[in-house]
This record gives sequence, C-alpha cells and structure tokens, in this order.
Amino acid sequence: MSSQKTVAAILVLCMIMTTTLHASEIDDVSCPEAISNLLPCLTFLTGFLPPTPSAECCTGATNLFNKANTTPILRSVCQCLKDASTRFGVKPDRAAQLPQLCHINLSFAISPTVDCSKIQ
Repeated sequence: MSSQKTVAAILVLCMIMTTTLHASEIDDVSCPEAISNLLPCLTFLTGFLPPTPSAECCTGATNLFNKANTTPILRSVCQCLKDASTRFGVKPDRAAQLPQLCHINLSFAISPTVDCSKIQ
C-alpha cells in the first residue's frame, strides 16, 4: 500500500472512530453518515492527489447536500463537517473549491471560519 493510501486509511479510521464516539443525530443525517458521504473526498480535501475531486467524491457530496434539505439539517451538517475538518487537517482552500468543482449550489461557504448558526 502506498504511503498516501496508508495515511488516508488511517485518517478515515480515526475520523470514523472519533465521530462515532461523538455521534449526534442530525435530524435525518447523522454526523458519521455526513462524514461517510465525504470519505471519497478525503485525499482531495487533505491536499493529497488528485488536484480535483473524484466522481465518487462529488457523488457523495451531492448526496449529502441533497439530504440536508432544511435549515436545521444544513446547520447541523455544517457544524459536523467544520468540527471534523479541523480535527483531520482538511485544507481550507480545497474545502472551499469542493462545491464549485462538484457543481453543488450551497447557501454557505465551506470554511473553518463559517458561522453555521447563520445558515439560512
């Protein structure tokens, strides 16, 4: 297994274990489910190759944000992903690029400084 795949596998395992311990139900989307949808994006979001998200990443992100169809769910998903991104070293510039590169229309920026409580 290449070192990039090993690092990604370790990050995924840590992410699942940590979020499972702190699993809060996000209405119809649990925090672990939200993160699980974005697992194919992990190498992109942490700055490893490829320089663009994979088709599987975009499918997962699209599925997640289609499920997050109310303001309370969007706020909860936002907070879940914000917390996870700081714990697992997501690169802010990569996170900000994800919606555009995956053709997802979000009402908020994906950023470590976003105020999730202000999402409409």
